[in-house]
Amino acid sequence: MKNKILMKTIDNLYKSLGKDIENLTVERVVLGLFFSGVKLSNGKGGISYTPIKAIPEAVCCPSSAKAMPNSGKMAGKKVTYFLENMFSKNPLKKTLGIAVMNALSLTCWDMGKHEGLYSIEIDKDPINEVEIVEGSHTVVVGALLPYIKMLIKNNRKFSILELDPSTLKPRELEFYVPPDRASEVIPTADFVIITGTTLINDTLEGLLDLVKPSAKVIVVGPTVSMLPEAFYKMGVTHIGGVIVTKVDELLDVISEGGSGYHFFGKYAEKMIIKNNSNYKG
Repeated sequence: MKNKILMKTIDNLYKSLGKDIENLTVERVVLGLFFSGVKLSNGKGGISYTPIKAIPEAVCCPSSAKAMPNSGKMAGKKVTYFLENMFSKNPLKKTLGIAVMNALSLTCWDMGKHEGLYSIEIDKDPINEVEIVEGSHTVVVGALLPYIKMLIKNNRKFSILELDPSTLKPRELEFYVPPDRASEVIPTADFVIITGTTLINDTLEGLLDLVKPSAKVIVVGPTVSMLPEAFYKMGVTHIGGVIVTKVDELLDVISEGGSGYHFFGKYAEKMIIKNNSNYKG
């Protein structure tokens, strides 16, 4: 089954940009070790997490060639090509499709398409916007270290759902819960903080279905730097993404294996896509 959030967001991009979307092409494509990104013909850039662990073929050169989405022939193709091919079960095609969606979303925002509905606040993170109150229970999906450190520092009750527990340090492992217990712990949470990479592996919507109506839901990461309406309809209350400010420099960095440490504050900024009036999309 196709990802409803992505499909709805693509529909919204077509509605917002109209025929202009047909004339846009992708000038540059980078598949990096940690992040992948694109530059559009209008100068806008977008990035997404690279799901290396979802590509077992990557350990073998001949078989990994099958996983690569048309290498050497992508630059110059229309953005519609990437949007139409991102549901082929190839995780790299989905990654590039999401990067294109994020660049198109930036295009919409620069045109003021969001005004009066929600706001974009630059150089901000939901971690500073949401108060995790004492006595509450938080579930963190993914090894989101800034949030985990904050919860430990403030002595809050929380659980970590993570596919790869080896990414967690011994102190963090004390809060680890196996992913197969998601249906047990998420419905008890007052706050749910979810990595945007769940959008790539198609687990986000299932997780959101488990959230109780009164919970605050935060989805964070460069992957979710896109039009928020479909997220709002699924109950997400806060979105933390990334806005690309210097696209060529950013793509240079991620092409050399760079991560957020190397580009935040230089070529990209954190942002909050803030729902100011309970807008439901």
